[in-house]
Amino acid sequence: MSKLLIKGGTVVFPDRVERADLLSQDGKIIKIAKEISDKEAETLDAQGLTVFPGLIDMHVHLREPGFEYKEDIASGSAAAVAGGFTQVCCMPNTSPVCDNAAIVGYIAARGKEVGLCKIRPIGSITVGEKGESLSEMGKMKEAGAVAVSDDGKPVSDARIMRLAMEYASDFGLVCLSHCEDKSLAEGGAVNEGYNSTLAGLKGIPRAAEEIMLAREIILAETLKKRVHICHVSTKGGVQLLKEAKARGVAVTAETCPHYFTLTDDAIVTFDARTKVNPPLREAEDVEAIKAGLADGTLDCIVTDHAPHHEQEKNVEYNLAAFGISGLETSFALSYTALVRGGVLTLTQLADKMSAAPARILGLDGGEIGVGRTADFALADLEEKYTIDSKKFRSKGKNTPFDGREVFGKIKYTVVDGKIKYKADER
Repeated sequence: MSKLLIKGGTVVFPDRVERADLLSQDGKIIKIAKEISDKEAETLDAQGLTVFPGLIDMHVHLREPGFEYKEDIASGSAAAVAGGFTQVCCMPNTSPVCDNAAIVGYIAARGKEVGLCKIRPIGSITVGEKGESLSEMGKMKEAGAVAVSDDGKPVSDARIMRLAMEYASDFGLVCLSHCEDKSLAEGGAVNEGYNSTLAGLKGIPRAAEEIMLAREIILAETLKKRVHICHVSTKGGVQLLKEAKARGVAVTAETCPHYFTLTDDAIVTFDARTKVNPPLREAEDVEAIKAGLADGTLDCIVTDHAPHHEQEKNVEYNLAAFGISGLETSFALSYTALVRGGVLTLTQLADKMSAAPARILGLDGGEIGVGRTADFALADLEEKYTIDSKKFRSKGKNTPFDGREVFGKIKYTVVDGKIKYKADER
């Protein structure tokens, strides 16, 4: 029997924020009260800290198997708990592609072996992410897959995507769609606009994202099936989603911290750490993303954690890999920009970063309550610090936020009632 008592913290519940003690036993919350004492329990002093439900990231790239030089499940898990994440869902663009039960099972087993956070595999929609034939979704679900996606590549064939939505639905899975029209985006490196012209870099138009997003909405509406839109970055995309939700379409959507904290002004330095897909957009897009988070059009915040080796980033912009290493910066960036920025409340932030991903994927967790899983992220919201990629636990140091001052330091991460991360331990 293992007990953990979290004393004196300010707890973020689904409907309120108040000071409370939390007692868990064998991974479940068994008591919540103003004052709890239990001599048998390990005690964690949370005075001055805010207790969030364990954060859930439904969009990360852990690179294993095949690209362990960029990241592996051990280093990615270490980065996750340092960022307050207790569950992470890893995309299938590994080598070989995670398109069968054997690879899903391997990833799930490696996650348990590492034993830091919960690793939730996402299987591919199509075999080899080639967009030609569907993967065996039922077998992957039995092996532990929580969703399907060809993220990193779009499913360009509308017929295949239609079949995928129908097939996934039969197994209680949702398709996570990377919305990109390759015929418009091919060869592009940055947002198409003033700054792409100024920098002399080929642009990716907003239409490349929005055309595919509109297609997914139309398919979901026609089929009356669910679909989830990955990494929304444009004002037009937010508007399409808002209108679809008003019509009752079963569509959910995510965005990432870089889409509400940076504009494409950042690319004119030719620092390839700013190169992401979809690309950083313009100020009006950033404001639309914030508004979409505030009004519920955008359901959740993910990292799209995409670690790369330095040699893949420290090259000419056009040759550099797309992606940002985001697990260890997401919470602080989101809290600083959105809560301190007056866009979201603490309860709304907890919903975007924990409860909503759990709802969308049907995961256990996401909320603090008696009988719920004892997953917590404890943060000092008043602590200001400077992001330093050299201190990342991730192998990927590729972040454009190096040197940025933020608020909200993760101090402890608790998974199934066990402390898996302490900020003062390296």
